Amino acid sequence: MQKPTQNDIELINTLFRIGAVAKATGIPVSTLRIWEVRHHAFSPSKTTGKHRLYSQMDVHKASLLKQLSRQGHAISTIAPLQVTALEKLQQSQEAPIAPPEAPGQAAGTVSLAVIGAGLANRVTSGKFMRPFLGSRLRVSDSFTDLAQADTAGFREPPQILLVRVNTLHDSVRSQIQELALNQGVAHTLVIYGFAQEAVVQSMRAAGTLVRRGPVSDFELSDLISSVLLVDTAKSLGVIHSDPLIPPRKYSDDTLSRVAGISSNMLCECPRHVAELIAQLASFEQYSQECLNKNEEDAHLHAHLHAISGSARALFERALEMVAQHENIPLI
Repeated sequence: MQKPTQNDIELINTLFRIGAVAKATGIPVSTLRIWEVRHHAFSPSKTTGKHRLYSQMDVHKASLLKQLSRQGHAISTIAPLQVTALEKLQQSQEAPIAPPEAPGQAAGTVSLAVIGAGLANRVTSGKFMRPFLGSRLRVSDSFTDLAQADTAGFREPPQILLVRVNTLHDSVRSQIQELALNQGVAHTLVIYGFAQEAVVQSMRAAGTLVRRGPVSDFELSDLISSVLLVDTAKSLGVIHSDPLIPPRKYSDDTLSRVAGISSNMLCECPRHVAELIAQLASFEQYSQECLNKNEEDAHLHAHLHAISGSARALFERALEMVAQHENIPLI
């Protein structure tokens, strides 16, 4: 283990390690790392031994991000903002944060704003009218291009913003992100014809789904389904109003003990559920490590991490039900 230098000691006395930030803000270490790597929320200094060190301003920003995300703001849109902008956003009551259902909108309906000629016809076809994870799509606004969207304005804040552009350059990226931020959009999906790689990577790092066209109806359907997974987990109570994945409830030792307990249930549900939780937890950790190591696939790995974490939390709830039925102690 590398011995800290005098400079390291002076830095540590004025800055905070990631564990201290997590304890002070109540944000898991894994989430802080995702906000840094994927959303560029922080730029911590590092010691000679490569330990992250956060400033008091970073701690304050983390707390603001947590509060705003709980209010419904997408972390991908607020993470790059400066602290002063976040403070103004917190105080402002102007822009709606969590889009309410439109009058007459049935429960389980997802509002979708579409920008791109002909795109609305595709998503309103019979193929796209099938349920998406228990919800149905409703096109709330349709524009031929970004200019029309800026001029005409939205009738209501959409839950999903779907944009198709021929060329994706930096000014278009800024226009799309500003539009999504002003409308309080939870998810943004962009399909482009040609683009600079740096612009594409910047949008992905900000949490936007970006795909090069042409995209088939099947692929577009899958993309829309993928952005609804986290919302579905929220509705089940697994993920609450903030985007933080619930931490593990049971250690590997506890799961191993439960799996080894003989059960009166012929299907051996306690053992199977405990083993599934352990496997999901392992994959959850694996996908998170992939996210930190492979920036190019950051969105995919973050998506896998969210899915596995949500599934693990669901099975933990199932384990509690089984344990209560079988009188198996989980503590």
